[in-house]
Amino acid sequence: MNRLPQVLMLLGSGELGKEVAIEAKRLGCCVIACDRYANAPAMQIADKYEIFDMNDKTTLKKIIQKHSPDLVIPEIEALAVSALIELENEGIKVIPNAKATEITMNRDKIRDLAAKKLKLKTAKYEYASSKEELVKKVKQFKWPVLIKPVMSSSGKGQSLAKDIKSLNEAWDIAMEGARGNSPRVIIEEFLSFDLEITLLTIRQQDGTTLFCDPIGHEQINGDYQCSWQPAQLNHKAHIQAQEIAKKVTESLGGTGIFGVEFFICGDEVIFSELSPRPHDTGLVTIISQNYSEFELHVRAILGLPIPKIKRLSCGASQVILSSDTYSSIAYTGVSEALEIENTKLLFFGKPNAKKGRRMGVALAEDNEIDIALKKAKQAAHLVKVIKNPTPD
Repeated sequence: MNRLPQVLMLLGSGELGKEVAIEAKRLGCCVIACDRYANAPAMQIADKYEIFDMNDKTTLKKIIQKHSPDLVIPEIEALAVSALIELENEGIKVIPNAKATEITMNRDKIRDLAAKKLKLKTAKYEYASSKEELVKKVKQFKWPVLIKPVMSSSGKGQSLAKDIKSLNEAWDIAMEGARGNSPRVIIEEFLSFDLEITLLTIRQQDGTTLFCDPIGHEQINGDYQCSWQPAQLNHKAHIQAQEIAKKVTESLGGTGIFGVEFFICGDEVIFSELSPRPHDTGLVTIISQNYSEFELHVRAILGLPIPKIKRLSCGASQVILSSDTYSSIAYTGVSEALEIENTKLLFFGKPNAKKGRRMGVALAEDNEIDIALKKAKQAAHLVKVIKNPTPD
């Protein structure tokens, strides 16, 4: 028998954490939102909040022990994961578990798990820990190559190097966008793929695995710009993606939703990356499914039933970006965007804007995927982030 409400602590309170908090609150749970800055999106609807550096192991342990939550839910990669490992050994439940959090926050660990231990097909890759080693290792690849820091998020630090002259800049970009102090990059072959997808994979407490329809998406510099559901891939590739996703998530263990990313090259499915939490490309499920990825995540981690997952329509999402930096923000074009039939706007509630920062998303649904995408893009482009003329 499930005991509700429960106390849930979010480590990271951005837009995805906010949607998790909303679903948890709907089920009567107490939510404690943590982040490094005040008034983060999830804090705006949480019962309690804490502001601190989650890379500080001592402080992270102290805050978790102070509240003694039923579940600790990491929503970002920038964490002192060693604290989570120690607390898990003391009986604190981490979602999906501390091991999965540690492995997936490092590109080298998740890539080695997939390619070397599980023998999954991945893009060719190597590591380099200095500019000199980068120049040496890149000789094994054809141009262009992708250069990424082993620890980063949302595509930060990623660049495409087209020749030997661009490697110095690629290294600097990687170090600037890296999280933590590791001077290490991953060199990855540039694949010519037909489609890039996210397969939302749900592990339940009874050990069963569920899947959402695959989500197609487009990225710029590793950061998602738009997504759509369902992604068009053939039956063979669809089954292969499910088999791979189940294999890697079973290896990681735990419960909850995993965003498993793949490259589709004809009939071949190539593993890319994995997030042990709701995925930004999965925001589209708010409008396309009977259960959004956030409700699925909360149900799974609380051990609640998940009846059949149904896609209700073709859905699409398009990000709303800020074109400049503002300490206080407002939006224009909202009325015009909402005049588009079967379209929704989701503003994240971030307290300030930086150039290129994701501030919201436009969602649209239709019977045809192309029309849904067109409507989402049109709505997002109508909305403008501006300086608030009357800040509080």
